[in-house]
Amino acid sequence: MDEALAAVDALDRALTGGLLRPQPARAADLAELARAVAGTPLADRVAEAAEKAAAGAASEDHFLALAAARTALLGAAHDALTARVDEATGRTRGESAVAEPGEQRTVNLLLAARTWLTDLARTGWQGLDHELAGAAAPIVSAMLPDPALRRLATLLDGFAAELAASCPGAGQERFPARRWGDLWARALLLTRPGAAEPAAVAPATGRLLPLGVDLHEHATAAQAQVHAVFEPADGGPPRLVRAGVSAPKPDTVVAAGVWQLLRPHLSLLAALGEGRAMDLTDMPLTDGGDLLWDEERARPGDSADAFAAARVALPTATAPPTPPLDRHPARLAEPVFLEGYDVRRDGDTLAFTVAGRTLAVDTDRIPAAGPLTPEAVEASGACLGLLRWDDGRFRVQPLAVETTVRRKTVTVQAGAWAGGTADKAGVRAEKAATDAVTVLRERAGRLLRK
Repeated sequence: MDEALAAVDALDRALTGGLLRPQPARAADLAELARAVAGTPLADRVAEAAEKAAAGAASEDHFLALAAARTALLGAAHDALTARVDEATGRTRGESAVAEPGEQRTVNLLLAARTWLTDLARTGWQGLDHELAGAAAPIVSAMLPDPALRRLATLLDGFAAELAASCPGAGQERFPARRWGDLWARALLLTRPGAAEPAAVAPATGRLLPLGVDLHEHATAAQAQVHAVFEPADGGPPRLVRAGVSAPKPDTVVAAGVWQLLRPHLSLLAALGEGRAMDLTDMPLTDGGDLLWDEERARPGDSADAFAAARVALPTATAPPTPPLDRHPARLAEPVFLEGYDVRRDGDTLAFTVAGRTLAVDTDRIPAAGPLTPEAVEASGACLGLLRWDDGRFRVQPLAVETTVRRKTVTVQAGAWAGGTADKAGVRAEKAATDAVTVLRERAGRLLRK
């Protein structure tokens, strides 16, 4: 792991300084990357690319080879971590189906995006200016009308915005080198025709048992991803699946207010808040475990307790394979159930001691849009969470906990307010969000009338 990530860091250092002119330090970093993949089918192409880039003579295909090597190393790290998780949990994992290449399309736009990304690599983060960062705008505008290119267009748009916010690069002391390296390599690989082919999809009929919701908030967008166990109606083995919904939002809508934006698009959120299962009929399910949610194919089912599902169904559930381009340590989010642990607090840091091993608790990921708090986690005796890899170690992100209140065992869910709530704090937060949206609509109406 350390050697693989060190080779990734070597390329990131080269991208920070730029590859327009030969430099001994950059040549050494590129050689380290080439050595790391010397025993793979990429060996010859990456060795040539490293040599050309070190001499300042790399073409777009050479930069594509460097991006492929970086992605392969992080994919190997992801696979090693996933194997450790499977060994610890006793979980079996499905195998990826080989996707058939589709129609080659809009090659000119893909080539334009690749040219911009190549210019970034030659200039480096230290050489950034607003002209270079803004050069992605017309490419993004041309891509957005085509649904097949929106994934790449969205990535380029966000990446360019981050770069523009750090201009000029010469005035910056530090850069998010790993993050920008990830975005650069992912975008460059997506410029290959066929790289963003839709995942294989099959109809899924059966019962869905929600475990918890992972909420992501940004100033202008929010996303909820529900992790669940799917029990096929044909009696097949249960499977771990996800269902997600995203929505744009004004930056004044925060905390519990975001559920108002997401709730109308995903009835599963209400089922989670009410403690219900969902009955699915021919719901599209990708090979990677993502449900392509269609409200017409789902209806509320019987009561279903998340912790009962975690104790009974989760241990036997098969995990989905990770799509090739998504193999990255940062993507790990494995549902796990823990109980019988000791809780240790060190300042603001919590940790569980499980079977003699210490596991850090990532309380920073607990959303403000629910009743779950670090204090509830500290007082808990059982935890449903996502096992992640961050900063060189595994951490657990709590989704729900069982704790004792007045000698009664109660469940506290991070997504308890997702479907609506009578909780006083939740009601106040939703009212504040409703008031903010009302004011914004009134102002927008005045502007439109003018």
